Amino acid sequence: MKKLISSVLATAVLTVSLQAVAATKVGFVYVGPKSDYGYNYAQDQGRLYLEENLDDIETVHFENIPENADVQRVMERMIRSGVEVVFPTSYGYLDHALRVAEKYPEVHFAHSGGLKTSDNLMTYFAEIDQAMYLAGIAAGMTTKTNKMGFIAAHPIPQVLRNINAFTRGAQSVNPEATTAVIWTSNWSDPTRESEAAEALISDGADVLTGHVDSPINYVQVAERRGVYSVGYHADASRFAPEGWLVGAVWNWGPMMVGIVESIRDGSWEPEHLRGDLLTEAAKLSDFGKAVSEETAAEVAKRRELIMNESYQVWAGPIIGQDGTELVAEGDVMTLDQTEKMDFLVQGVQGRIR
Repeated sequence: MKKLISSVLATAVLTVSLQAVAATKVGFVYVGPKSDYGYNYAQDQGRLYLEENLDDIETVHFENIPENADVQRVMERMIRSGVEVVFPTSYGYLDHALRVAEKYPEVHFAHSGGLKTSDNLMTYFAEIDQAMYLAGIAAGMTTKTNKMGFIAAHPIPQVLRNINAFTRGAQSVNPEATTAVIWTSNWSDPTRESEAAEALISDGADVLTGHVDSPINYVQVAERRGVYSVGYHADASRFAPEGWLVGAVWNWGPMMVGIVESIRDGSWEPEHLRGDLLTEAAKLSDFGKAVSEETAAEVAKRRELIMNESYQVWAGPIIGQDGTELVAEGDVMTLDQTEKMDFLVQGVQGRIR
């Protein structure tokens, strides 16, 4: 009898022990390949950081999932395999994630960007337009033609914010600076991106930047054509060693760790979590050798002002393309307003389509 009791107790202890160390399974969905050295690469670096910095974590990820009903099927497949936390990482996943979240109330969702939540879905993002504003300063102080080019995927608020922030940064040090925009209508279209870069340079732009999934295509065209480039999403300086100025890059790992820890300790809330330069969720890459000491010093000075809130990127006056005052001097756009941005500022050439 004693042996039987001991055996039962040992089995119980083993069961409790196994339960105690059961890994939290976290799933990630990417709209493109994690090797793009851009948006999806940055999200995947966050996943790897999560694995390295939290105990008892298991992650799975799916790449190249379009922003349609396919992503719902992928998320449900992950959940059926035991995933407890889902990171749908692309802008167009939000409504699909909300539908899946309603179906699986025991699962937590953290969606990248957007202004919708539910009982078990939050959003996370970062004010990377602060970094793009600073990159604009570097561009505005470097350009010789006063013409800059921007390759943009879709006219969603996040993209419009970056176009406007980059332009406003440049104009803050060079009022003559303008930004020409070409839309590709696709997060990833290497041929179209390269064609757009060639066209912008041929029209006089001597600084290129963009908001598409990967910066590689346009920085390589810029390098080949002998003009400057500003990266986005990840540090792509090795693709443009001569003309690289700086890049606005994501640093998702610490934020993702905080989200999973809050789920584990019960403090999680369906909030809009936002990082910035101060939290280092958005950062500037190192400067390239094409950046002068004067330019680097000006960017560093303005960065400090933004970080201690002495300077606001979205403080008025903000003037629209048609000359209309959109934000008066003394006013500052709110998070809700910037995340619903639907305009281009004066000095941007191109229409929202």
